[in-house]
Amino acid sequence: MTAIRRLAWTIAALAFALIVLGALVRATNSGLSCPDWPTCYGQWVLTPSEFAQLPDTGYTYGQVMLEWVHRLIAGVFVGPLVLVLLVLLFLRRREHPDLLAAGAVLVALLVVQKLLGGITVLDRNSPWSVALHLGNAMFVLAALLWIAVRASPAAHTEAPSGLRALAAGCWVLVFATVTSAAIVAKSGASLACSTWPSCDGALLPDLADPLIRANFTHRLLAALSALALSILALRAMRAATASGTARLAEAAAILVWLEVGLGALTVWSEIATELAVLHQALGVAVFASVTLFWWRLREAARPEAQRAADGLALRGA
Repeated sequence: MTAIRRLAWTIAALAFALIVLGALVRATNSGLSCPDWPTCYGQWVLTPSEFAQLPDTGYTYGQVMLEWVHRLIAGVFVGPLVLVLLVLLFLRRREHPDLLAAGAVLVALLVVQKLLGGITVLDRNSPWSVALHLGNAMFVLAALLWIAVRASPAAHTEAPSGLRALAAGCWVLVFATVTSAAIVAKSGASLACSTWPSCDGALLPDLADPLIRANFTHRLLAALSALALSILALRAMRAATASGTARLAEAAAILVWLEVGLGALTVWSEIATELAVLHQALGVAVFASVTLFWWRLREAARPEAQRAADGLALRGA
């Protein structure tokens, strides 16, 4: 299981990098620099000389390469490595059939992700297609983290049902917050509210304007996430939770408040584009932290005898 665990962590790191690179593509308006899919201007590898011969595209070669590298990591590294992971899971299916099922879900999510990537291009990077693309990418990341956790020897930790429910609620809130950020950024609503924490001086602005509505909804979700994750961290510290697991909840709480501060800085400094990549990177880091925390609590909730048997199998692998 060591190979499975290491491979799952490696692909998860690549998936995280891919999501952040996607933010860079979006922030530099490079999302449509390759107008066709899966090729780019009909080429699998577009060279500078070939690009120079094209009519004016409205993009620089650097923008094209950002989009192309994003596709390269997804198609050449993440996709094949997931297939290797699935083969390893299939070979261990007798001991861990649940891991094979998780691998099958992961492959299905990856297929959906590739289809959504094509739809995003064909739909001219509409806010909703971008949000769906990002949301499914986070599902892929969550599935990889689940496999990594299940393939690791589980340390004993208490998992009160109330804490697990709170972690699940936080997971949903953070997921909604991050995906709503994509809608805000892509619709041009990042600075729709010109002040912070109020919106144009009002705590409850006029929501008739769709840009203000999108911005305000994201702010509300971010505030709820920050509050919920703070409560989660306090509950984890007070419960008899293993220190390593509790630190994940603490990390999520710290990161989400940094994210809120970065959102405020975006408004005050009016440099939304320059901060967009860091903003999404922090958001996905919050998502990864709370996901790992929730997965570890779920793992601890499994029957002790089953976890002990799995631990022996993992140590003997």
